[in-house]
Amino acid sequence: MDAEAFRKYGKEMVDIVADYWDTMRQRQPLPEVKPGYIWDLVPKDPPAEPEPWSRIFADIEPVVFQGTTHWHHPHFFAYYPTACSYPSIMGDILSGGIASIGFTWKSSPAMTELEMVMTDWLAKSIGLPECFLNSDPGPGAGMIQCTASDATLIALLSARARAVSAMEQNGRLNWLYSTISRALPTKFNLREMMKKVEQPSQEKSQSPESQIINFEHHDPVYFTKLVAYCSDQAHSSVDKGIMLAGVRMRKIKSTKDAKFNNYSVEPEVLEAAIREDRAQGYIPFIYVATVGTTNTCGVDSLTKLGPICNREMIWLHVDAAYAGSYALCPEFRYLIEGIEMADSFNFNCHKAMMINFDCSPMWFKDAREAINYFNVDPTYLKHEHQAVASDYRHLQVALGRRFRALKVWFVLRSIGTAKIQEHLKIMVDRAIQFAELIEKDDRFELFVPQHLGLVCFRLKGSDDINERLNTIINDDRRIHLVPAKAHGVYFLRFAVCNSETTEEDVKYAYNVITELAQPLLHF
Repeated sequence: MDAEAFRKYGKEMVDIVADYWDTMRQRQPLPEVKPGYIWDLVPKDPPAEPEPWSRIFADIEPVVFQGTTHWHHPHFFAYYPTACSYPSIMGDILSGGIASIGFTWKSSPAMTELEMVMTDWLAKSIGLPECFLNSDPGPGAGMIQCTASDATLIALLSARARAVSAMEQNGRLNWLYSTISRALPTKFNLREMMKKVEQPSQEKSQSPESQIINFEHHDPVYFTKLVAYCSDQAHSSVDKGIMLAGVRMRKIKSTKDAKFNNYSVEPEVLEAAIREDRAQGYIPFIYVATVGTTNTCGVDSLTKLGPICNREMIWLHVDAAYAGSYALCPEFRYLIEGIEMADSFNFNCHKAMMINFDCSPMWFKDAREAINYFNVDPTYLKHEHQAVASDYRHLQVALGRRFRALKVWFVLRSIGTAKIQEHLKIMVDRAIQFAELIEKDDRFELFVPQHLGLVCFRLKGSDDINERLNTIINDDRRIHLVPAKAHGVYFLRFAVCNSETTEEDVKYAYNVITELAQPLLHF
């Protein structure tokens, strides 16, 4: 394909995408396919000769569209939103077209510099303190991760390294103290003795070519004492991150709070866990607070938990993957009250802020600390500006990174924050509408009050009848939603995922649900 062919077929691809969006309502949110369907549609062997684009384009409908779960369908109410907009797609087109890999400042100066500005724009838009800004003279910084799962893992590894460093330092001081103490009965010159004191030697029997390296700040001998905390309502990615970090996990029991009547961790429960674990010789080193839990959109109070974490020298990471976007609206700024006490903070623009996947900004109060923990510096990655420029490779697991800042730049410039606020408020209004329909229906009940764009509800009765209702709804395929469990109770989640979902769409979903529920009520 040369440039002229790219212009021709690239325009056709744009038309295909635009037509897909224009005809979304003619589809159903869930496809009629079964696992393995693709083998009947795609040859098992690759073609030896090139095929015309007309034939490739003809296969997009049966192979791709008919096997896609349409997350942007107005009758898709599952999980949480995945945001998108035409300006965001434009950003991905340009990112893919440039095809640079911004692991260091020098490898793509524009990628790094624009990301620094865009994370500042986002931070200012949602009301983060200045200490998190790249433009602030302090050590804080923002950058864009792939997902909230990546951000949580980075926070865990940063907190683990901080804890290990403290334990190593304490170990050195204790060893030094015991060494000097053993010599106290004899006459000695303290200054001379300090000159002679050496650290316990490493294994020196190994050949230089095959020495085992113990990375500073990451000595696994200390991991067994570390305990990471999170709510029992935290996302499964927190469990996975803690598992991959090789440390213990304690899930702090949540209870329904007075403010939202939703599940959150109370400060006295966290303090009791800290006391208990320290009494057993464990070291609590991080608390992953959730702002907008996946199950019920519950909120851990940062104003209550932050002072405890700060006092106890526990890293506070705030996972606001879904709800963080709503802090763009002043009336929802309560979500991040107390954020100044956090060590790191993350939310997904790609959930509700009209920016498509993947775009998950993360901020550090002290990025220099994290960079110190993650720095590996081979010759081929060094450059003459590294002493003064930001190299984002130090704040992520992968080396390479895409030009995600482009879609933030395009969306904020072409749509503006006021329009995004309107988009967020529409989704909240639709959720309120559905919650009111449920509350007026004697057959149903809200599991927790509606919060933001999520409504948690259930048929009055057993978990079994609600499980059957969920199965019937999704087998029917007119709408799509998913269930959840909290404290052993099964319920259904109605998440408004698109501002294109109208009041009529909400009524339609309610009618489908009540129609399919009716036969179950006679059992």
